Amino acid sequence: MLLLSMQRVHFFYSLLFTLLPIFASAQESTVHLLGSSGRYKLADRRDAPAIHVSGDDYAGIIRAANDLAEDFGRVLGVDGTVQVINATGAGEALDADKNAVIIAGTVGHSSLIDRIVENNKLDVSKIEGKWESYISQVVKNPVDGLDWALVIAGSDKRGTIYGLYDLSEQLGVSPWYWWADVPFKTKDTVWVGNEIKIQGPPSVKYRGIFINDEAPAITDWAKKTYGFSNDPFRREFYKRVFELLLRLRANYLWPAMWSSEFYKDDAQNGPLADEFGIVMGTSHHEPMARAGEEQKSEMEGVWDWGENQENITEFFRGGVERASGWETSWTMGMRGSGDAASPTLTADALEEIIGVQQGLLREVLGDSQAAFPQEVGKYYQAGMKVPDSITLLWTDDNWGNLLRTPLANETDRTGGAGVYYHFDYVGSVRSYKWISTIQLVKTWEQMHLAYEHQARDLWIVNVGDIKPMEVPITHFLDMAYDMSKFTSPESTGQWLRDWAAKEFGSSHADEITHLVTEYGQLIARRKYELLSEVPYVYSVANYDEVERVSTEWDDLLNRAQSVHRKFSDTATQDAFFQLILYQIEAGKTVVDLYNTVALNGWYAAQHRLSTNRLAERAHELFELDANITRRYHEVNGGKWDKMASQSHIGYTNWQQPPANIMPNVSWVDGDDDTDLVGVVVQGQAGLASEGSNNTLLPMSPYMPPNELRYFDIFARSKGTFSYRVRTNATYVQVSNRAGTISSSDKQPDGRCVITVDWRKVPTGVSNVEIVVSHTAYGVGDSYTLILPLNKTRIKPGFKGHVESNGVISIEAEHHTQAQPENDLSYITIPGYGRTLSGVKLWPATASSQTPESAPSLKYPFYSFSQTQSPKLIVYLGSTLNHDPSRPLRYAFSIDGREPKIIQPVPDTSMGSEPVGWGATVRRDGWISSVDIGGKIEQGKHELTVWLLEPGIIVQKLALDLGGVRASALGPPESFRL
Repeated sequence: MLLLSMQRVHFFYSLLFTLLPIFASAQESTVHLLGSSGRYKLADRRDAPAIHVSGDDYAGIIRAANDLAEDFGRVLGVDGTVQVINATGAGEALDADKNAVIIAGTVGHSSLIDRIVENNKLDVSKIEGKWESYISQVVKNPVDGLDWALVIAGSDKRGTIYGLYDLSEQLGVSPWYWWADVPFKTKDTVWVGNEIKIQGPPSVKYRGIFINDEAPAITDWAKKTYGFSNDPFRREFYKRVFELLLRLRANYLWPAMWSSEFYKDDAQNGPLADEFGIVMGTSHHEPMARAGEEQKSEMEGVWDWGENQENITEFFRGGVERASGWETSWTMGMRGSGDAASPTLTADALEEIIGVQQGLLREVLGDSQAAFPQEVGKYYQAGMKVPDSITLLWTDDNWGNLLRTPLANETDRTGGAGVYYHFDYVGSVRSYKWISTIQLVKTWEQMHLAYEHQARDLWIVNVGDIKPMEVPITHFLDMAYDMSKFTSPESTGQWLRDWAAKEFGSSHADEITHLVTEYGQLIARRKYELLSEVPYVYSVANYDEVERVSTEWDDLLNRAQSVHRKFSDTATQDAFFQLILYQIEAGKTVVDLYNTVALNGWYAAQHRLSTNRLAERAHELFELDANITRRYHEVNGGKWDKMASQSHIGYTNWQQPPANIMPNVSWVDGDDDTDLVGVVVQGQAGLASEGSNNTLLPMSPYMPPNELRYFDIFARSKGTFSYRVRTNATYVQVSNRAGTISSSDKQPDGRCVITVDWRKVPTGVSNVEIVVSHTAYGVGDSYTLILPLNKTRIKPGFKGHVESNGVISIEAEHHTQAQPENDLSYITIPGYGRTLSGVKLWPATASSQTPESAPSLKYPFYSFSQTQSPKLIVYLGSTLNHDPSRPLRYAFSIDGREPKIIQPVPDTSMGSEPVGWGATVRRDGWISSVDIGGKIEQGKHELTVWLLEPGIIVQKLALDLGGVRASALGPPESFRL
């Protein structure tokens, strides 16, 4: 495989290259626990099967067979045995002393399998000659002396290996048994039936991970675990990585590269990868199987083609000669030194470089080089001539948004196309490399889009330190292996249930699915590393946003801890902590820390004494974060010590801080001359004024569900005071109507929540007075608060969203009509985005539409306010214009007016991000605000929306009639009839 990297400013990568697969299909499980389900006993607690492999098969087959033999012991308490049959004695009798026998091998490379096929005992016609495919079935009398055997035959080396590991997983050995300490699912007996399992070829030909940005966490962990102070990524480390990849049905790896040299750190790394069956590549700026560090240590002269062609060519030759005997992905072209854009490289020079590289491959490898794909960079888009055999490997923007998908005129290229994706990143606008901030349904949406546009040859994902990315890695590689299971928006939820059932049992699968989905939605709002930005992302003033976000995290953690407590054994608890609970608990702690700091600043401006309690709480949370890290490092006897050591608190620019930095907090002096009593009206930063009117936020019968109205009364200096609240309307009630507040209280604040009995409120607009009187040091005073009420009536029969306080907010999936049109429809992606879900045009291969041709989304709404300049605010996913000839567009109309067509994502020039990209990736979504044009009268209306490209995803819509306030998530959804 040949790869050529591209250049893109701001740490972007845009293009890479590979070959074309056919997608796979799979049967149901062939392993049973009861004899009534399976006719042939494969193993029990006294006897495990003999696994027979041929001596002329690949060494990797024998190695995987030994893993399977050990897996029987892990599950049943007794290991299987591996018998290697001498290839020269094809007629050698098999050891039939065992109650059961497994025969495994590769068609055309295993004398044992070939003998069974030649004797018409096994039909391999459906896998023969195909990529990484296998058949697994019980064969009667496969050879003399055996009544039956479970036969696993692969079309090639990896096909056989996947068949062996598939049986391991069915037995109850998780691919993450070592990397996440997932316990083995012990059994008493295992049976197999007459089912025939045919698997393959995979949906994507080359599927793998990139270990990147690997310091400090996995680097320090590897040093401690394997005892090497330098170059820790040696054979002992990679054995574990290669086995994990194969158990996950992957076949491709870009190794750690920050300060590592895969082929030099351990001379056995290369041959070991080949033995396992892993195709090795090098990253986007490491051409011709040469590590970036080797550019500094092994090459003479500067890394500049214009000045140093001869030495660079010889450097390339050394990489080809060293890796020539192994399955290798050859990254082609050049990038600047140290993964920087080259200031001198041109499209013509890149064509010359590729020509030289291909010449070296032909010279050293001969015709075999044609069997592998190749990669080029952004110059392709500028007209650089690229051989048809080169695979276009397009990247995302480092934040999970595809920069490009294959165009219609590129899908017939013999080289095909692929994707380089990111779960981890170092660069602008912020590095993110701590714990998972990946929303699985977004990964599905983008990779499904890529797959449907024929990017099916190579998928590789930057996973940082591997841990704690276990769940998104598994999801990504499962899609790459068999995309036929991921054809609908509900696929990710179903995949999660299946995965959770396998790892933690079916009784917990639904709740774990909800936990992972909701976690993905909460972290889609803002990556942890971005929470230190000023101004703070969540509003302390509007929509009670900080409190709402904290409550959502509280609920998520409580439910995760409840599941954790239900596991009766420490081993399962440890695995659940690593895979699920740690992410939620650690993530919630950091969000709580920044939320608390934000409230601390808000309270300090009001001189609340409770400011100090918030400052103390912030310090407690900072320490709690460190404690959670220590707990992670202590799991399973300290096996993962150092693995969670990535700094993540206190970012001030794109680069990580050297250590976690406690945010600044404020303290209030209670001994100064500040007035004792303070009252603050909801949503206002300043104090209410004594002796004058202070207006509360309005209330109506159609306020969004769970939206409260309140005011706070609190101590601002040392002392004690009593207070009483009264209203001039019996239908308005206030909680905490009377009480005493003292500076000595743990929480010297009181919140008074307002409720209204709307049955008794007069129709129309009215005001209610709420008087807060207080007495301190024998002196009394009062505040008068004005509560505006608007009791309006809606005509019977209306169904839709209702305005409150100048806003109509609508979750996109809550349309009343989405009529299919011209074989097109709309789908809802559950859990997508930041609030509820996403809606997109379907199928993903739909052509560009117009309002006349596209299906429409209908949103009835009822308005009371009138404004001369209403706006429509559309909250979108962060997807980019992945086809430059078809920018993302939507259209809208109100009450049948002429549709307005909007392009929310600006066009870009070569090598640059679109205007607004930085803000968009920070919040993981575009926000499109458009003047509606024309007044909206009071009464019933209908908003119609058309999505004109299948890549655009709408999450929420808001009609701003003068009431939308600044916030991260937009106004909560309006009341809906």
